[in-house]
Amino acid sequence: MAVATRLTAMQEKKLQNYFGGKQFTLLYKASVHEFSAFSFLKRCCGQGPTLMVIYGGCYVWGAYIRENYERDDTVPIVLFAFQENEISECDVGAHSPSMFLYEYGIRWNDSSGFLLELKGKKVTVNLDAAKKLGLPQNQPISFEECEVFRCEDLLDKRIMKGITQLHEKLLSDMRIYSPYGGLVRQIRILLLGPTGAGKSSFFNSVKSVFRGHVTHQALAGYEATGVSGKYRTYSIKDQRSGNALPFILCDSMGLGEKEEGLCTDDIVYILKGHISDRYQFNSTKPITPVHSNYIDNPLLKDRIHCVALVFDINSVEHLSRDMMAKIKKIRRELIKCGVAHVVLLTHVDSMDLISRGDLGDIYKCMLVKSKLETVHRELGFALSDILVVSNYTSEWELDPVKDVLILSALRQMLWAADDFLEDLPPEETEIKEEESPSV
Repeated sequence: MAVATRLTAMQEKKLQNYFGGKQFTLLYKASVHEFSAFSFLKRCCGQGPTLMVIYGGCYVWGAYIRENYERDDTVPIVLFAFQENEISECDVGAHSPSMFLYEYGIRWNDSSGFLLELKGKKVTVNLDAAKKLGLPQNQPISFEECEVFRCEDLLDKRIMKGITQLHEKLLSDMRIYSPYGGLVRQIRILLLGPTGAGKSSFFNSVKSVFRGHVTHQALAGYEATGVSGKYRTYSIKDQRSGNALPFILCDSMGLGEKEEGLCTDDIVYILKGHISDRYQFNSTKPITPVHSNYIDNPLLKDRIHCVALVFDINSVEHLSRDMMAKIKKIRRELIKCGVAHVVLLTHVDSMDLISRGDLGDIYKCMLVKSKLETVHRELGFALSDILVVSNYTSEWELDPVKDVLILSALRQMLWAADDFLEDLPPEETEIKEEESPSV
């Protein structure tokens, strides 16, 4: 019979994420394998990095040993404790497991910071560490259970090799992609969604992937109407070839509550290609054909070929009635105009219980599946049209796991745009881009 941990699912996920994306294998449970230093060392030495969890009353805390160890090795030890579902830590330096484990009354050395007496079910922590971790000041501290887990990377070398290969294939596919029928040189993808959903961050993330480093060209933020009220069209150059990639990402003003944010009347004009780059939106005054920036006779290359409706995955279940009504109205216009559209859910990495390891196969994660089902049920989108990404928002280094999610979502948008172009009536495809003025 399998031995179960006392950690809750939430505690286990938080610890996995806190210590760098680990998976846990239970090696030792004192109530099963005996409250004995001998049993502890026999089962845990030579197992690689380990996490010891101590349960005593309302306290869940323990020690993380970052390196593989044998009985008399000296290894760095970090103490940790849960404080109101958050984790605090205290580095107590390097020590030998055989020295911090003892069977009977070996003298307490206050400088070591941590001594565990398994047989007596007591542990002593120096007072500074106890205070920092929110543990009882009265020493020693009694406990009822002790568990030790082997800690391994959730994404091991084999998995990372597969992700790297997929990453390179997706990059190659994007570089050689050509829009359906040669009707246009670049697909135009419009990003629409509530303020702060991650529209500008998605553009920045796509550009980062192709530039080979994190970049933040488009301003991103959470002001009431977004950082910028301008319509922007972004063409991205591939760092390797120096050529423009076969798509343009179009960033718009965020959708606001009631009359705030992007005016929905402007959206039809954007879809049909009447609005030019850097047009300044006015939420109370939509563009009209007499406006100086109005494009009278847009070509197929000026039109939007795919729309991505962008939502924060953490708040998509809590959209207001006004926002839901606005989104449904926009979707009706998209269907009426025949424009392909998908949903893009961002900030998946900030969901509770989601680890970096989950990002490697995110669509199989039950927590994410639940979010997809909500969007499908509430907004009517097919599950296959709901995409999930983790944008670059605060990082300074690229991560191939995130890159794969971003590139996979972009590929789906391009395929959707191809469907739109293929479905156009003949009279709308007679004038090709190469017969029109260059961009």
